[in-house]
Amino acid sequence: QVQLVESGGGLVQAGGSLRLSCAASGFTFSYYAMKWYRQAPGKERELVAGISSTGGRTNYADSVKGRFTISIDNAKNTVYLQMNSLNPEDTAVYYCNARHVSGVNYWGKGTLVTVSS
Repeated sequence: QVQLVESGGGLVQAGGSLRLSCAASGFTFSYYAMKWYRQAPGKERELVAGISSTGGRTNYADSVKGRFTISIDNAKNTVYLQMNSLNPEDTAVYYCNARHVSGVNYWGKGTLVTVSS
């Protein structure tokens, strides 16, 4: 039983920072790629960042490159998204995603990030 629980969302002023956490349980971590998605009002769900299970490879949406950093702590079975220089366009519900090597996806319930101007 795969479970993903996000935390760390909240209200922050433009230019500020937040760190999101995704605590994973119920699976062998090394067989999953971990990703963060977000869904903003009126927009399609988009991939924000992804990381291999070992942390060796990462990828980012163009809109967040240089500002966001995804990382993984295997000992804690937790994935992080450090978000710096936030702007109102980053306002969205952020979802943690675990993709098994088979292609099956598991999702957290999301955490809301609101950036005020």
